[in-house]
Amino acid sequence: MAAGEEDGSAAEPEQEPAVEEPRSFKDLGVTDVLCEACDQLGWKVPTKIQIEAIPVALQGRDVIGLAETGSGKTGAFALPILQALLETPQRLFALVLTPTRELAFQISEQFEALGSSIGVQSTVIVGGIDTMSQSLALAKKPHVIIATPGRLVDHLENTKGFNLRALKFLVMDEADRILNMDFETEVDKILKVIPRDRKTFLFSATMTKKVQKLQRAALKNPVKCAVSSKYQTVEKLQQYYIFIPSKFKDSYLVYILNELAGNSFMIFCSTCNNTQRTALLLRNLGFTAIPLHGQMSQNKRLGSLNKFKAKARSILLATDVASRGLDIPHVDVVINFDIPTHSKDYIHRVGRTARAGRSGKSITFVTQYDVELFQRIEHLIGKKLPAFPMQEEEVMMLTERVAEAQRFARMELREQGEKKRSRNDDDDTEEAIGVRNKVAGGKKKKRKA
Repeated sequence: MAAGEEDGSAAEPEQEPAVEEPRSFKDLGVTDVLCEACDQLGWKVPTKIQIEAIPVALQGRDVIGLAETGSGKTGAFALPILQALLETPQRLFALVLTPTRELAFQISEQFEALGSSIGVQSTVIVGGIDTMSQSLALAKKPHVIIATPGRLVDHLENTKGFNLRALKFLVMDEADRILNMDFETEVDKILKVIPRDRKTFLFSATMTKKVQKLQRAALKNPVKCAVSSKYQTVEKLQQYYIFIPSKFKDSYLVYILNELAGNSFMIFCSTCNNTQRTALLLRNLGFTAIPLHGQMSQNKRLGSLNKFKAKARSILLATDVASRGLDIPHVDVVINFDIPTHSKDYIHRVGRTARAGRSGKSITFVTQYDVELFQRIEHLIGKKLPAFPMQEEEVMMLTERVAEAQRFARMELREQGEKKRSRNDDDDTEEAIGVRNKVAGGKKKKRKA
């Protein structure tokens, strides 16, 4: 059986020395010019997944990388691709498939940074952006394309003169998530039109049945590089929970933001609407909060992310669109305002903090309706979480102010919905563009009817 073979012959012997010996990218076989690029990016020592995957990839083998979020996966596939590109320069050399737009832009940044001294050109092909300008970018034949599967298939079918028949490398990053988002048919279409004679890297946080099926379809005799075999959260992450009545959730949130003032926060909500409402609520109370969710336009999403990255805002409120792969280096505290319905999403959410060896906190709000979901999370990570120390009386003192801010937030949400206002979005109006669009769309339909 292939899996036994991989585990027995390929992965095991390499594991013992791999942890101790290679201390630099040069030791892994990375060429000097790329070692310098790593140095400029501040990558001093390779991460575990890089130590495991890079030497194997440089030997020309297909790789399955299983690694938790925040483990340096992008470097593990970008460096071997760039090194191969140096040896045999060619346009349309590599394709990276990723589940979300934000992740695509982030991977592109890393390719550009690592390949800047060797003139690597990459293009991001994702939804939410004008197809015409993307077609022009593809006509220039970049070395690397980073794409979400849906939009790439669109171009393969409709953009004249664009094909991937010469492709040498295919990477599927966050493969479990690509397949969970039902991109299976798109991935199949892509696999049919790219050369069979290519190198394939499959990176995934979890090994699901769908990923195994994809592995059989797309990879030849791969080497498995597993860094974490079970679900786990990083050791330096302090995880807490708070058990609260659901009607006082907002007050508890404000209490925690005050208690831990001076930190940067990422707050996860379950819906776009709740993300928007909570952002408005916090702004009414004087916090610098900014939303990020799927109903915002692509430019708005990138704008929010950049303001938060640049520390112009200290609180980012997000749906699960941001729970995976986004490397925002300075998140100190992750708050699960709405508990995730899938326990695995908990791992990815809290993985936004305590990255790359830093410490961090996560606090999960558990209401009377969430007990079972919370128990599942504890079962998955194999530990009981401690309660976050709270002063209930202090929380109750906030309720009046919070109730007033809630009222304002509701009014603002309603206004944004009712008035289809075309006003210029100045500095702080990353408001509910999605809500406005939806309502506007509804009005147009009525008019047509």
